[in-house]
Amino acid sequence: MVASVFKVLVVAGAPVVAGEALVILESMKMEIPVLADAAGTVTEVCVTEGDVVHEGDVLVVLD
Repeated sequence: MVASVFKVLVVAGAPVVAGEALVILESMKMEIPVLADAAGTVTEVCVTEGDVVHEGDVLVVLD
């Protein structure tokens, strides 16, 4: 699947809870939220708004 990064909702250093939206992708005119699968702290945001991403790309790193 190819998508565009529509919105980045977190920054490095931010704490997140499981289920929190990290990034919103847009593909085929649909918005797709990418959710944290566990609680943690954002250590790196690997994308910016407007980037084109593919399935398997790293978007956000949590610790």
